[in-house]
Amino acid sequence: MIEFLPLLAETAPAAVEAAGAAASGGAPLALGLAGAGAAIGVGLVGMAAATAVGRNPTASGKILTIGILGMAFAEAIAIYALVAAFALGR
Repeated sequence: MIEFLPLLAETAPAAVEAAGAAASGGAPLALGLAGAGAAIGVGLVGMAAATAVGRNPTASGKILTIGILGMAFAEAIAIYALVAAFALGR
């Protein structure tokens, strides 16, 4: 993860300019934060599901179901942010 930091620092000004040109207000920031939050949430759910299956392989069916539901709820946040970004972009 630390290898990404210099790359992000170099590309951040260009991303901010592109976001400012694409829409006004806080829509790009809201969408970016929600997308990052959803990605982190999906990653955490996947990590927890893999750990749980490693500890108790016989419960993999129930863990898979709960993991898929958790990932769907995390992705729903990104969809809500997309709708809010379109509403703020008007």
